[in-house]
Amino acid sequence: MRILVLNPNTSPDMTALVMRVLEPLTPADVELKPATGRFGARYISSRSAGAIASHAALDAYAEFGGDCDAVYLACFGDPGLMALKELATVPVVGMAEAACRLAAAGGKRFSIVTGGERWGPILAEFMASLGLSSHLAAVQTVAPTGGDIASDPEGSISLLAEACRQTVVRDGAAAVILGGAGLAGLAARVQPHLDVPVLCSVEAGFSAVLQAVANPPKKPEHGDLALPSPVPNKGLSDRLAAMLAKRSDMRQ
Repeated sequence: MRILVLNPNTSPDMTALVMRVLEPLTPADVELKPATGRFGARYISSRSAGAIASHAALDAYAEFGGDCDAVYLACFGDPGLMALKELATVPVVGMAEAACRLAAAGGKRFSIVTGGERWGPILAEFMASLGLSSHLAAVQTVAPTGGDIASDPEGSISLLAEACRQTVVRDGAAAVILGGAGLAGLAARVQPHLDVPVLCSVEAGFSAVLQAVANPPKKPEHGDLALPSPVPNKGLSDRLAAMLAKRSDMRQ
């Protein structure tokens, strides 16, 4: 069983960080195949970077996903998630969607703590698209980006812990997600400072991927998330153009 771990950021270091966190959690019969975005931002921290990353995610899937049994979109905010679900014939799981659905289980209200000041409204809109707005207590951002936090995890623990405490006290969060690939593995370090569960988005998403591989959902044959209909394309990578052409042929 092979899982594509797709990081649409262009930072190989970020991909390596995610892989270090996932490898101890990986069953013996599962192989992880990492892929890093070929173009775009080194670390996504704005709407424009996220839009480019959506294309980069499709591009990377076309390049590296052909022999994989599932796709893990290992980037909080899930750029390109629904397009990947449409294009792929295997299960696709987004880090943010999976982590937030886990945090909301049982009707809980949760907060997200992440790096980068622009993520607040972006993630609030994403929660609305998932139908989870009523479960979202707050998005608490800290000034360093996720990339900055990944570069200095030791120096970030107290900052993240204080942000978590603030939203628990102020917003009544019953759980807190540390959101972002750059925060991978830090939840266990922050947890002793909190009286509510602190979830690692990377680990939560991976758990959902393993469940999806074990019980893959049926690919829709018609309507939303069915394979795309044929349309002319221009300027795409050869692999992505070929994949789109192949998917269109599969519909006929």
